[in-house]
Amino acid sequence: MCFQRSRRRVTKRNDNMENVETVISKAKPVASFEQNILLTAKGGSVMFVGKLFNQFSRLVITLLLTRLLGPAQYGLYNIALSAAAIASHFALVGLGTALVRYVALYAGRRDEQAVWGSIQIAVGISTALSALISALLFALSHVIATEVFHDATLAPVLQLISFTIPLLSFSDVLAGATRGFKRIEHMVIAQNIAQPLVRMLLLLAFSLVGLNIMQAVVIFGVADFVASLLLIYFLNSQFPLRRPLHAARRAPREMLSYSIPMWLADTIATFRGNIQTILLGSLSSVFTVGVFAVANQLNQFADLVHHSVTTAVQPIIVQVHDSDNREQLGRLYQTVSKWMFSFNVPIFLIVVMFPTPILSIFGKDFTQGATALTLLSWASLVNAGTGMCGLILDMTGYTKLKLANSVSQLALIVILSTLLIPTLGMVGAAVAALAGQSVINVLRVVEIYIIFRLLPYNASFLKPILAGVSALLVTLIAGNWLPVSDGNLQALALIPLLACAYVGAILLFGLEPEDRAILARVRKRATRKLSQNRA
Repeated sequence: MCFQRSRRRVTKRNDNMENVETVISKAKPVASFEQNILLTAKGGSVMFVGKLFNQFSRLVITLLLTRLLGPAQYGLYNIALSAAAIASHFALVGLGTALVRYVALYAGRRDEQAVWGSIQIAVGISTALSALISALLFALSHVIATEVFHDATLAPVLQLISFTIPLLSFSDVLAGATRGFKRIEHMVIAQNIAQPLVRMLLLLAFSLVGLNIMQAVVIFGVADFVASLLLIYFLNSQFPLRRPLHAARRAPREMLSYSIPMWLADTIATFRGNIQTILLGSLSSVFTVGVFAVANQLNQFADLVHHSVTTAVQPIIVQVHDSDNREQLGRLYQTVSKWMFSFNVPIFLIVVMFPTPILSIFGKDFTQGATALTLLSWASLVNAGTGMCGLILDMTGYTKLKLANSVSQLALIVILSTLLIPTLGMVGAAVAALAGQSVINVLRVVEIYIIFRLLPYNASFLKPILAGVSALLVTLIAGNWLPVSDGNLQALALIPLLACAYVGAILLFGLEPEDRAILARVRKRATRKLSQNRA
């Protein structure tokens, strides 16, 4: 009897091993560095275009909202959106990012049952939690409005924004699944083009008849609903969702052991991104919240390439690490880090040279955020200059280390913000953001070196630095010769000169082989399309 049980266990174990071997045998061959870097460039380019449109749309949206609502009402609007962002991240429990990793991992092994099971886990848990958190925010809205922000008019805005939390969580889960399949364009169309476009068009329509803060919140929710519908359509086209629920292999313990530390770290990051909004509102004034929000929104232009490339390279890092290819991981680390830094340098120079003219677009009151905008741009340069160190920790499974880093960064920002905001206002918040970004990114670079013996730097990093210095000198000299005293006109004339000088210097110093390969691929496709059009 005991012998038969043992034999059955051995047979079952052998069957399981055969299933694993079958899955592995179906796995796709590991792509070369050239293939992966071209795929990263393609995905990053698509993401960049989407984010560029998204940022342009958000600028239009911000311009409309600031003009129609004013600084105080716009401050309340941002507090409500910050509350919704924090709540939706609590509901996700890290499953959006976890889906990127596990879908990429199992899709690379062609294990459809594990992919289906991962999607089920993420959707089920996040939906249940988002409904619960939404109800809590609705119930506690009056307490939060009166006790934390001392403004009872915020309560109905919080109640209304609470209904968007399940939508925000659901769309982020769907976006994570599409990213895991390396279909960046699907997420771009839904979240970076359709969503802001719907918001912008509806705000333009309402601006003709008048807009209040409650209508602005409704418009935000409608736009996210449209994005969710599109993501369902795109995911179904890539991975048909009409399949039996039981035809899945679920590993909730493994997935949650990865996602929970990621959730805590991402929640802290979301809270960190919104903590200064909350602290400014409670320690300073609602007016400073509105001005700082505009400065922070403008600074996101500096992070466009950083976010675009890191979003595209996430599933690639997962599969390269899964193949234990340390050499290719190191080359990806250095190449992608150099790209992010190179694109950030000219944007940084534009912002630090012309902060007041840029902010004046939104109205004279918003120019008070010039110093804060400059400090925030330094934080973005530090983030780009240290490469994708944090992303490598995330995608290789070091989520507990990520959590420790996030806690340290949050503690530093909260302490500095609490000390500096009462006396310096939004400048104190910007100083805290710069200090937190600098400390944590240096720490991540050290951690990656200790774990993998990899650094993001090589000799090619000197080229964007030298090009930036050259462009800065050319712009300063031209500014002294320009017979225009108006700051806005000077900025209008010198910004294109700075950009051209930087690009010219980069070309003069020479491109790297991987850069030339990408340009060659672009020229080849352009030539092919031109030939097809002529035919």
